[in-house]
Amino acid sequence: MSKTNGKDADGPEPGKIRETASQGDAGHRTKGKQAEKKAKGGARGGAKQEARTRRADGHPPSSAAWARAADAGMGTAPSLSPHRHPRLARAAPGIVTVEPGIRFALASVDADATGGLDKAEAKAALADERERIKALQEKLYAEHARSLLVVFQAIDTGGKDGTIRSVLEGVNPQGCRVWSFKVPSAEELDQDFLWRYHARAPGRGLIGVFNRSHYEDVLVVRVKGLVPEETWRERYGLINDFERLLTLSGTTILKFFLHISKDEQKERLEARLEDPDKHWKFDPADLTERKSWDAYRTAFDDALSRCSTPYAPWHVVPANRKWARNLMVARTIADTLEAMDPRFPPAREGLAGLKVPD
Repeated sequence: MSKTNGKDADGPEPGKIRETASQGDAGHRTKGKQAEKKAKGGARGGAKQEARTRRADGHPPSSAAWARAADAGMGTAPSLSPHRHPRLARAAPGIVTVEPGIRFALASVDADATGGLDKAEAKAALADERERIKALQEKLYAEHARSLLVVFQAIDTGGKDGTIRSVLEGVNPQGCRVWSFKVPSAEELDQDFLWRYHARAPGRGLIGVFNRSHYEDVLVVRVKGLVPEETWRERYGLINDFERLLTLSGTTILKFFLHISKDEQKERLEARLEDPDKHWKFDPADLTERKSWDAYRTAFDDALSRCSTPYAPWHVVPANRKWARNLMVARTIADTLEAMDPRFPPAREGLAGLKVPD
């Protein structure tokens, strides 16, 4: 056997032989462990299948059952890509839609405008729009794939409650949720400002209504000086991102600003004072808020200008005439639902041959 520099020319050094042998032993052990792990994995897979079967047979839920439910839910979840450009209908005649990227001023909108509507005809047409909303909501609920969020903002006495009550009359409450956002609770104040609104965004198949909304956090907090200016100014972009997230998740957003004049607000406040049945709606703080009319108008102008986007534009509704306001809003909601084109899911197979027993 020849040697070169003290090494065997025909093979590796003895030390290398021992190292290679050791690695080979380790390789055999590793393969054995992998086989054992695979066997255990198969057992766990069988256990998961058994858990699913037990759940189907009425046994208590388990993590495996939860996983199956999650899988089933994902199977019906809408694809994100179709909702990058939500199906938005043109607003009803009389409504002014704020063009994205353009500076807007409420002073440019006549709060007395009716869109050329006749009062008697408008009241009759409202009944038709309610029927459209009811029929389309049923399909949206049954389809269980997308949702509609309707946002209402207005200055005090602007008519948010009355509009919601009138427009959504007869809608199945199982498929509709109305949320009125008052002063935040201690728990809500401990979270980010969008937390309470996101928690109440409508799920699939639902119409969600915000009576006041996330815009309060760039309106009242600004006028009252509840947060620093740099804080509320940053929120415009965060609100746009929030609404973009909802849109990408399958929620179509309709935002209505109910626009009344200062004189109209005065008449409505006086009417509440004169009618004992309306005293419960009157808050002396409303008189204090009225003194900040100009400050609120400026805040509204900024919010409408900065947060009217292609996927969630603002619609300014002339609201001095309640009958015109109600029809404009109802028609826009109905047209939007129609543009979304919700559909009943396909019938289950085998129904044609079924008979109901006596």
